[in-house]
Amino acid sequence: MSTTGFAARLNAFRTPELDGTLAGTPADLVRRAATVEGLNEVDLNFPDHLDGSDATAMAGVLADVGLGLNGFAMRYYSDPAFKLGAFTHPEEAIRRKAIDLTKAGLDALAEAGGRTMTLWLGQDGFDYPFQVDYSRLWELEIAGIAEVCAHAPDLDISIEYKPNEPRAFCLLGDLGTTLLAIREVGAKNLGVTLDFAHVLYAGEQPGLSATLAARASRLLGIHLNDGYGKRDDGLMVGSVNATATVEFLYTLERIGYRGVLYFDTFPDATGLDPVAECAHNIRTVKAMQAAVARLMATNVLAEALERQDAVTGQRLVQAVLWER
Repeated sequence: MSTTGFAARLNAFRTPELDGTLAGTPADLVRRAATVEGLNEVDLNFPDHLDGSDATAMAGVLADVGLGLNGFAMRYYSDPAFKLGAFTHPEEAIRRKAIDLTKAGLDALAEAGGRTMTLWLGQDGFDYPFQVDYSRLWELEIAGIAEVCAHAPDLDISIEYKPNEPRAFCLLGDLGTTLLAIREVGAKNLGVTLDFAHVLYAGEQPGLSATLAARASRLLGIHLNDGYGKRDDGLMVGSVNATATVEFLYTLERIGYRGVLYFDTFPDATGLDPVAECAHNIRTVKAMQAAVARLMATNVLAEALERQDAVTGQRLVQAVLWER
């Protein structure tokens, strides 16, 4: 299987060292991430990880430790003004602040040599019936996304959807709604990022979501993790839904995805060793990719899928997963 490498959530490395000291600054986190064997790239949160540093300086830190920059991820939670929305805030001045912040992030991304900006618009949504005018909310969202896409036509902008959190209902909460937004914006540089745990608790099947995203839009990002489908658990890859993860990787290979596989996991939530956790994720995915390669080496699985033969499909997948 072919991807351009593995990336990881930089804040995952924000846990205490064995001596009790905290790897806390963005440069500290980068240096710690660089100790993971097989990790190629990281994403930087904007503006969090560039606070006090310019983009060129952070690119230099990455280069010094042999890591590439996969892209930036916009974060609006650091400003209390955005609690009621970023692109959809009822006040025009706050919406303008969010859009201008995103444009600044795109400028910094270009300066740092990155290629993809991920938009997670978790603050854009609602919590109560009769809180918002749904048509107005949608129009504001589409207008905001269109404006930032037009600002940087040479960079990819990818929407990462999520059903809820921090809002009770995120406006872009599932694949269908996200694809509708992408169609209405109509920008060539716009696409979608699939987060495995988000897909699960949106009530979707990851393999199907990947198929539809690639069919109707551009599949620009993959966040691998796992969970129980009730919230954004951020567990280790394949720890709960191993078969669905293999099918997801199988689907990515069939549709020709060649981007980075990004680990959006939360070892910092319970104090796991982040270096060991990330290394385990890489080993897991490589083993699953090898299993997928064996499944694709013959036509047996493809023929079983054509017949919708679930028994044969399960037998074949379990054989490659559990063989020693």
